[in-house]
Amino acid sequence: MPLTHQHQLTILADILTNHQTDCAGTASECEQVQRLTKLLKQNQGIAPEIKQILEQIEEYSSTGAQQVDLLNHIETHQPNLSQWVETINHYQ
Repeated sequence: MPLTHQHQLTILADILTNHQTDCAGTASECEQVQRLTKLLKQNQGIAPEIKQILEQIEEYSSTGAQQVDLLNHIETHQPNLSQWVETINHYQ
């Protein structure tokens, strides 16, 4: 059974929340976030407010997957992570 966009948004918010609260993550998590954002951007049922931040999240995850110092990358994006999760949770 394929994941609905609601499930995809929940997974996305969970990963971003973990990055924010733990201030840690892995390259494979970043790659998963990147795949999720690409799928969600194609979905017509996604709120426009979420679509606006998906580009930013995709850039964050794409860059993060290639970082030698992923911890620093996550720390740098703490304010963004908080805002992204808040927006996703608000429109779910």
